[in-house]
Amino acid sequence: MNRKLIIQLCIALCFCSCHAQTGLNSTSLKLITSISLPDVNGRIDHLAFDATHQVVFVSALGNNTVEAVDLKNKKVIHSIKNLHEPQGVVFIPESNSIFVANGDNGECDAFNANTFQKTNTIKLAGDADNVRYDATTKKIYVGYGNGGIAVIDATGFKLLDEIKLDGHPESFQIDKAANKIYVNVPDEKQIEIIDLEKSFVIGKWKMTEATSNFPMALDNVNYRLFIGCRHPEKLLAIDTQTGKTISILNIDGDTDDIFYSGTNREIYVSCGSGYVDVFKQSNANRYVADGKISTRSGARTSLFIPELNQLIVAAPSHLGKEAVLFVYSIE
Repeated sequence: MNRKLIIQLCIALCFCSCHAQTGLNSTSLKLITSISLPDVNGRIDHLAFDATHQVVFVSALGNNTVEAVDLKNKKVIHSIKNLHEPQGVVFIPESNSIFVANGDNGECDAFNANTFQKTNTIKLAGDADNVRYDATTKKIYVGYGNGGIAVIDATGFKLLDEIKLDGHPESFQIDKAANKIYVNVPDEKQIEIIDLEKSFVIGKWKMTEATSNFPMALDNVNYRLFIGCRHPEKLLAIDTQTGKTISILNIDGDTDDIFYSGTNREIYVSCGSGYVDVFKQSNANRYVADGKISTRSGARTSLFIPELNQLIVAAPSHLGKEAVLFVYSIE
């Protein structure tokens, strides 16, 4: 190999290295603390937040527990044990309740957030998963089984309705203005649209650009739905008024949570490959990658807390390191 070619290769390698370094450093997220989850093993699923007491509830699916984590004092204050693969969790401030969806047996359990004692149980057909709470209507929505959204009264914890879908629902979002729910149904490679007044599916959008559509976030001001896909790894921005994809962006692998901040005009995509990808919203049709931050392998679930302008990323135990919550401020 001649000297000229060697010099050219060295310059190219330096350029690639600098380019990769730039891509890894998002200026939007700053790690401010890590909170240990010392007794948690296995996969970690979704999180919820009690704003009054600043407590994060963590569904430790592989540990069969929900961990209550005090953000102020940076420690676990209680572990709800003997659950059955807890997946979805939501905090109900009006009744000071923690509502947990169990994937293994389909049970949805309500606990008093002061005593951590179980107060109610609702049995669904199986694989109770993602949970959403509508404080306006006092209703809880739970995706479950081979294809359904359960509607539960949040005051008495009674099952009100079951809306049928074509397959198991993953993430879904409530569009209050449109009175609709958008649901990811990855087994059918589609998004299903529920009319809340009619309580049934009124439309289906087939996934054509990418599949394995698991996480979802909603920008209801600009009528945009953000979908995280795993095959291939893409972030799609979809117009909720037409169902058309208006933007496709590359993301990292194994994403399981997406959050949109209207205040910051940013999208945060947590990926199990060990990164959080950040995107800036220039306008309703244009989104620009703003780098990413390194987390940990398997850290694919997260929680954006608007009240604190923070992002919490749940990292499972890995290679001798105990499970932690990484807490990021949004700059």
